[in-house]
Amino acid sequence: MAGALGYEGEQRFNLAAVVEFIHTATLLHDDVVDESTLRRGRPTANESFGNPASVLVGDFLYSRAFQMMLDAHDMRVMEILAEATNVIAEGEVLQLMNMHDASLDEEAYLRVIRSKTAKLFEASTRLAAVLAGVTPEVEEACAAYGQALGTAFQVIDDVLDYAGDANETGKNVGDDLREGKTTLPLILAMQRGTPPQRDLIRTAIEAGDTTQLPQIVAIVRETGALEATRKAAAAEAQRAIDALAGFATNSYSAGLLQLAAQLLERRA
Repeated sequence: MAGALGYEGEQRFNLAAVVEFIHTATLLHDDVVDESTLRRGRPTANESFGNPASVLVGDFLYSRAFQMMLDAHDMRVMEILAEATNVIAEGEVLQLMNMHDASLDEEAYLRVIRSKTAKLFEASTRLAAVLAGVTPEVEEACAAYGQALGTAFQVIDDVLDYAGDANETGKNVGDDLREGKTTLPLILAMQRGTPPQRDLIRTAIEAGDTTQLPQIVAIVRETGALEATRKAAAAEAQRAIDALAGFATNSYSAGLLQLAAQLLERRA
């Protein structure tokens, strides 16, 4: 995004590192909370080194990120990143409160992922706008791109939990169900399914039971929930593309468009 806006200063590297440190910290803490054992096809840090080490290293990355962001000498940068980390933490708490809740609707689902996942995408693109010194209108367009891209990314991730190959996704199929997460494929399947199908999914979510996973995957496919979820992701990807209307055409803005367009094809 910095390149698309014509900013070539050194701070783009520093703040990119800050964002990635925050991102990595959230992953370390996520895997502890979710009791995950596999991420991107490799054992998680908590699986390899235990929960205490994972939590402490995550805390270190958070504190190091805030130390590094001071190098920008910009209160607006601090404001954006402080707000983002707070919203991400709120999203984590919301998700924890929603665990094993089969009554979760689409609005509540989107509220969680826009806080937990999309917020850091949004902060990243907004930071580039601040560095570039663009108008408030362009800054909001950058933030809208980031939020839409992050939302589409997470929705596709939730699709892969029921349609992916563990060898490609690097995580166990059905992990979300095991953790009691009511994601969009399940929400739509319950809306579209027969009463027995709804009851099966609801019971599985409430118990975190994956013994019926093949039947649940079949229901998600048969009801069209999987395709409807992909369409929801496509709408978010299009929203990201639309946010870039009027941006200067260069290799960086072309890359942003390509990123949004190819997101729907991701398999891992």
